[in-house]
Amino acid sequence: MYKHKEKYTLDFTNVKNYYEIHQVIEKELDFPDYYGANWDAFWDCATDMVSGKGLNIEIIGLDKIYAKYQEDIDIFLKMLKMLKHSYNNKYSDIITITIHHGQSKVEIA
Repeated sequence: MYKHKEKYTLDFTNVKNYYEIHQVIEKELDFPDYYGANWDAFWDCATDMVSGKGLNIEIIGLDKIYAKYQEDIDIFLKMLKMLKHSYNNKYSDIITITIHHGQSKVEIA
């Protein structure tokens, strides 16, 4: 269903509305056309991506939209953490999620 990439980069720098958050997610994570552009649909599609091949996601620009979409970004980050530890941590060692903030970066543990 998904084309495995070495790294998926989600760049939210130019997002101007809630729908664009999900457009970035859908496009960059290669979600199917029927992606529902909501957090339940994100979870369904994201968990389908998890496999023995691992998952490397880099996130850019959350700091640019956090003030306006704080609640949604918090949900997104919580879901990414849950994804990393899903399936009883079966894939936690091969799922990497890195958030870039200016010159620094933080990995979701």
